[in-house]
Amino acid sequence: MHDIKNIYNQELECLESAVKNGKNPYHTFTLATKSSNFPEARTVVLRDVDREPLKIYFNADFRSPKVEELKNNQLCSALFYDMSRRIQLRFKCKGKLHYQNEASIRVWENTPLQSRKCYMGPYSPSTPLDKWHPNIPMEYLKTDPEREHSKQGYINFTHIELEVLESDILQLHHDGHIRFGLRNGKELIYLSP
Repeated sequence: MHDIKNIYNQELECLESAVKNGKNPYHTFTLATKSSNFPEARTVVLRDVDREPLKIYFNADFRSPKVEELKNNQLCSALFYDMSRRIQLRFKCKGKLHYQNEASIRVWENTPLQSRKCYMGPYSPSTPLDKWHPNIPMEYLKTDPEREHSKQGYINFTHIELEVLESDILQLHHDGHIRFGLRNGKELIYLSP
């Protein structure tokens, strides 16, 4: 018998560590949303984790398709994978946008200048262009903006909270995979691999 509660807690610790550790494979994850035509998936950067209840956070440009998709349908999925440990975390989530509110201001104030310039771009993400453009102000290609000038990016900044509704954890083993899930936010149950 495997101690799935211990495995689950270890993975939460790995998630928490990934917030500050860019080399942790959980630092980036795949977010899947539903557009009007197709499911959409993209990689985003993990910015924070809360345990009780389990929530994960990332930042986005308010003009982006993923934000529009979450506005139209809060339900989404998050997928993490650690290739070296062969562990997959799948979360069914409900998204909440923090835009121009106390939470977004708090996160923005702690956002480094080099990241702030990503929200200062003249184009909405995914806009078709006639030629390449970095979508940051050209004067900041090789440098960070001044703090005062960087505040212009706040209008496009969104902090996104994903409340985890269900968890599915899979450990791949050559002698039998271990798979279990968390239901109703509290009950760990085995699932067939």
